[in-house]
Amino acid sequence: MNAPKITFEYSWIYNQNWKKWIRTYPEFAKEKYPSQKTIKNYINKIRPLWKRYEKKILSEISTVTNLSWKAREIKCYVVGQAMPFSDPLTMPIYEKYPDWFIDVLTHELIHQMFIQNGNEQKAKKAWIYFYKKYAKENRSVRIHIPLHAFHAHIYLKFFGRKRFERELRIMTKYPEYKRSWNIVQKEGYASIIKEFKARISK
Repeated sequence: MNAPKITFEYSWIYNQNWKKWIRTYPEFAKEKYPSQKTIKNYINKIRPLWKRYEKKILSEISTVTNLSWKAREIKCYVVGQAMPFSDPLTMPIYEKYPDWFIDVLTHELIHQMFIQNGNEQKAKKAWIYFYKKYAKENRSVRIHIPLHAFHAHIYLKFFGRKRFERELRIMTKYPEYKRSWNIVQKEGYASIIKEFKARISK
């Protein structure tokens, strides 16, 4: 199947729940939650920004992972504040770095590729290999080693080293992501991609 279309959605109910949930994270507890108008305006801003890269990023994710997109459309729910995650695809607004929205969305879409129907089974041998190879690391680090290798490929192919290095600086605040990025840099993203792709079932 061809690359899916990403649609950006605002859900009042979902956003209201995130407004309550996010207060359980200390780093957000005292921050003002963005208004509905702010979120909708942000969606209108990032739609054309994403559109510039959508086809090539989604096609490259498929090519570099040896996996295929199954869905024709993926809804991305945009909320005021959240810890971004892949299912349901959920993104907060990033007012400081608008283009970082694209980078975080790409991260979550690589996760999406791994979990789409049939892909978990096709990649099973690859995951078994990585879980054994990095058995001393925790689960989040192990999952993100191949994911960050794929993301490094996309960063450097489409956005350049300066933007890639910004990602590395931001990730120093998150110990598990920092650890997985350190492993990717040490072993080389191309080598890790090769190991993963070699174990994808036909």
